Amino acid sequence: MKKINFAAVVLFLFSQTTFAVDAACEAKAAEKKLAGAAKNSFIKKCDKDAKISAAKASCDAKAAEKSLKGAAKNSFTKKCVTDASK
Repeated sequence: MKKINFAAVVLFLFSQTTFAVDAACEAKAAEKKLAGAAKNSFIKKCDKDAKISAAKASCDAKAAEKSLKGAAKNSFTKKCVTDASK
């Protein structure tokens, strides 16, 4: 039951984070006064970086849930982030 609840919370937070990321990246682009292709490129990279960051946080939480430490945690987190980025 805990795993279902944990997964639901992660999915909910990720969906909320995605909307906030879009707004934050748009704001950063406006702050830098970017337009056209430069703005699109900046927002695309910003969104990708933010999603990877969110995936890493989620994967770190999963590693903690499994009580992983050291190299095992690093390996798990790296694979988890890679899988989440696809």
